[in-house]
Amino acid sequence: MSLGASGLYALVSFIGSLTARQTLSSQHAVLNGPLAPGRPLLDLFLQLTNIVIGLAPVILVFYLLARNGEKPASIGADFGQPGRDLLRGAGLAVSLGGGGLGLYLIAYKLGFSLNIVAENLPRVWWRIPVLVLSAAHDGILEETVVLGYLLTRLEQLGVRPSRAIAISAVIRGSYHLYQGAGGFIGNAVMGTIFGALFHRWRRAMPFIIAHTLIDGVAFAGYALLAGHVSWLP
Repeated sequence: MSLGASGLYALVSFIGSLTARQTLSSQHAVLNGPLAPGRPLLDLFLQLTNIVIGLAPVILVFYLLARNGEKPASIGADFGQPGRDLLRGAGLAVSLGGGGLGLYLIAYKLGFSLNIVAENLPRVWWRIPVLVLSAAHDGILEETVVLGYLLTRLEQLGVRPSRAIAISAVIRGSYHLYQGAGGFIGNAVMGTIFGALFHRWRRAMPFIIAHTLIDGVAFAGYALLAGHVSWLP
C-alpha cells in the first residue's frame, strides 16, 4: 500500500522509458524537484508538507506494533543504542556509498540507467536543509517499512530468512525502477546486504542512519558538484 504501490508505479514508468524513442541514458529522472516554480516560499512549505505526509506509513507501522503490544524497539527503530547504531550506520554508509555511485555511473555509461538528477531545486537558502530532510525521509521510511517491519513480520509468519531477505530486496529494487535497470539492481543488492545484517543485529536504526547519510551526501553533493565536474552526468 505504500512502497509496494510505489514499486508498481515505478514499473510502469520504467516501461514508459523503455518504449520511448530515446535511449535510457538520454532520459532523466529528477529526485528532488521544485513543487511551486517561481514561488520559493510556497515551494518550501510544499516540500516540508510532502516530507511529513510521506512518513505516514511509518506512523502506521508504529500503530500496528503498538496494537500487537510491541514497541518500536521490537524492530530496532528506537534510540536505545545510539553509539553502536551510529558507528554501524556510518560504517555502512562509507562502505556502500562509493560503490553505489560507481555502480550508477557504470550503468549509466552502459545505457542501463537514466540520468539521475538528484536535485534541481531553486538556489535559495533552504535548498540544502530540504535535501537533508528528504534524505532522512527516505531513510526512515524505507528502513522502517521494508526492512525492520517487513522482515520481522515475514519471520513471524514462518518465512525462511533467505526468502524474506529476497522479498524485501526485490521490493526495494522495484520502487527504484523509474531510474532504470541500474537503479533496480543496485538497490536490490543493497537490500540484500541490509537484510542479512538486520537478521544479525535485529535493529533498523543503523540502516536508517546509513541510508540517510548516503542519500544526504548524494543529494547535497550533486547540488554542489553538478556542472563543475566532468564525471557527473
